[in-house]
Amino acid sequence: MTRWAAWGGGGLQRRLLALLLAPLLLLALLNTWFDYQLADSAAIQQDRQLLTLVPQLASAVQPGALDALPPSRLPAELADFFASRTGTSGYALLNGEGHVLAGEEWLRDYPPDTHEPEFSSQELGGVVYRIVTQRVQTSRGELTVRLADGANVRWQRVRRVWLKVVLPNILLVALAMVTVHWAVRRALQPLLALKNEVAGRSPRDLSALDAQGTPEEVRPLVLALNHLFSMVNAQAQSQRFFIADAAHQLRTPLAGLQAQVEALAQNAPAGMQEQTVRLRDATRRTSQLVQQLLMLSRLDTPGVLVHAPEPLDLKQLCEQVLEAHLDAAERRQIDFGLSTTTTWVEGDAWQLRELLNNLVDNAIKYTPPGGKVTLRCGLVSDATLAGAHAFVLVEDDGPGVAPDERARILQRFYRVAGSAGEGSGLGLAIADEIARAHHSQLQIHAGRDGRGLCVSLLLRAVRECAIPLSMRP
Repeated sequence: MTRWAAWGGGGLQRRLLALLLAPLLLLALLNTWFDYQLADSAAIQQDRQLLTLVPQLASAVQPGALDALPPSRLPAELADFFASRTGTSGYALLNGEGHVLAGEEWLRDYPPDTHEPEFSSQELGGVVYRIVTQRVQTSRGELTVRLADGANVRWQRVRRVWLKVVLPNILLVALAMVTVHWAVRRALQPLLALKNEVAGRSPRDLSALDAQGTPEEVRPLVLALNHLFSMVNAQAQSQRFFIADAAHQLRTPLAGLQAQVEALAQNAPAGMQEQTVRLRDATRRTSQLVQQLLMLSRLDTPGVLVHAPEPLDLKQLCEQVLEAHLDAAERRQIDFGLSTTTTWVEGDAWQLRELLNNLVDNAIKYTPPGGKVTLRCGLVSDATLAGAHAFVLVEDDGPGVAPDERARILQRFYRVAGSAGEGSGLGLAIADEIARAHHSQLQIHAGRDGRGLCVSLLLRAVRECAIPLSMRP
């Protein structure tokens, strides 16, 4: 497991945000903790100050009547303490029974059991007082001194921590999250562009990626991908060349063999008629397979796809296909009809002709004698389509194809189990390749009334103003 995998699922952007923001959040928490510790230190300093003022308060007690301690008899430090905390400080001198002899009545309490100072907190009038209590010797004997400080420095310090440390840190972290998130997205924009470029490519586009337009950290990955693309392209090209060369080398001997078999079929003895017909059909199928392999090799070669489509009369193209397959339809006693309107599309003539030839040939092969095959073309009136579109379809009333098999019959060399016709399983695959080259795809569904099979595709129609004058009827 790699280090990145240890982070679990998640993208690079979230990882960068976590790595950048986690230290910042940790520093903010450490800063808050240190300030909070300073608040505890301030509380300790307050207790120490109160403890140093207790002997001074005891020394200010004079013999005689004790109602109050006049400010003039207070030590300077103690006087400054009361002056700086007017309304938030107080004292009390208690006798052995806990009665207040001088000072604030609300500071009345039982004397402590020992002479050690005791600290406590008490709330009065919304003010939290820090109180030190200690039994001391005075000029009037042993008294209990209680000194209260309402300046709650610890709470003030904590409040200061919240107002001047915690809240600013929260705002700073929030602002940093927004800023870092924007910066990370901006920095990863080239990666997103690279991802979109790779995702938008067709399976046959193995051209090199632009390595100069990528960040330096990603450039080795792009170069490695380009190297992989070149190796895959070389291997695929080698396979295409092999298939094309093999099919091309087979064309000449197969053509001669087919001519001899055709001649033999016409002059075969009566006892060999059946065997001769089978040999002739096998030779025809082999020749057709070679032609289809050559067509696949040509379609798989980069550069032969439609890059500069030309206006084509789809009606005229359908009429040519009809003439080419009339004899085959008559031999199988199939009613082959044509229903077209004048429609101009953009495309490649030989590819679209090959597409229609394969669709019609497939329909005639699998339609039983006495059936019907119809070739249609025309314009589509659909508001959901952007721009003008034309359709072309081949429909038959044969056995059809089950819905779960319709997507698979477009695969190369795939034939439906139990098919009555003879074929190599390449016709529809070639037609689908040509449809994709024209930025379309074959649609396979049932024929009229749920009988047979209907194969159709949409093509972008050409407006009349875009048709050259020399090509108009």
